[in-house]
Amino acid sequence: MSTEVLRTTPRGEPVTARPGGARPARPASPRGARRRFGLLLIAPYLVLLLLFGIGPVAFAFVSALGLSDVRGVLSPFARAIGDFRFLPALTNVAIYLAISLPLMIVGVVALSLLVDTLRRRWAAPLLLVYTLPGAITGAAAVMLWYFMLQPALSPFGPALRAMGFERGPDIFNNSFLVWIFALMAFAVGFGQWVLVVTGALKSVSEELLEAARIDGCSAWQTAVHVKLPLMRRTLLFMLILAFASGIQIFVEPQILHSVAGVGSTSWSLNQLGMTYAFLNGDFGSAAALSMLLFAVCLVVAVFVLVRGRFLDTEHEQ
Repeated sequence: MSTEVLRTTPRGEPVTARPGGARPARPASPRGARRRFGLLLIAPYLVLLLLFGIGPVAFAFVSALGLSDVRGVLSPFARAIGDFRFLPALTNVAIYLAISLPLMIVGVVALSLLVDTLRRRWAAPLLLVYTLPGAITGAAAVMLWYFMLQPALSPFGPALRAMGFERGPDIFNNSFLVWIFALMAFAVGFGQWVLVVTGALKSVSEELLEAARIDGCSAWQTAVHVKLPLMRRTLLFMLILAFASGIQIFVEPQILHSVAGVGSTSWSLNQLGMTYAFLNGDFGSAAALSMLLFAVCLVVAVFVLVRGRFLDTEHEQ
């Protein structure tokens, strides 16, 4: 007769007890298998992150500090900041941000509030129209704008000529470049942000809106005093990402310089960094410039998060 005794685990699984006090063999833990499978899935991403993310950042940090440069520790930063092209590039980017950021925020808020006031059958097609320009990005968007603003090629040629723009150089000159780039950025990016902000507006409580109507608030007062404060986190998030993207402007001025011959190869800070690295062979100055851009983005992001009370809880608000 067998001396094995049947027992059950806390989960109710049968386990056979061996004679002599030997502990029964436990089934393999599914948690450990899931953990190993999860690590296997993210392993390719971790390898790519190490090779093309952390590795280049570490190399840029070492190069920016001049640790591999026999000419001195601070020389890469000194060469980048002391370059005669640095201040004009910084000025161009600052003016571009001063135009594009308010344009993006005000435009997205206005269009989102417009969509929120429409009935659903009209709001969905309008959102589709808003997102269509964002389907053309990067170099394709720059070329599309180039042909649209050429009086001889554009379907808006008669309107452009009526405003006094007879030839392409009349529009594509250095004084108009920053405005053209700001309009390009808005056309490409506003659609996706309208979707995000409209989604945030849909989460506003109907009871709160009804209370505002009972108190006699007009549609404008409800938008300013009820909806906008509740969109604060979404708008701060948009501001941070738009700033980080704008300070790195590169494709638009680079392609227009190649196609139309306007601007220069150092119109923006990113262009200047590329000039350092691939035309002058000065990777130290290029890395120093990238570290400066990173520091500015980090400081602005922290300032916006703290001053905007982004991390405050709903109860604290």
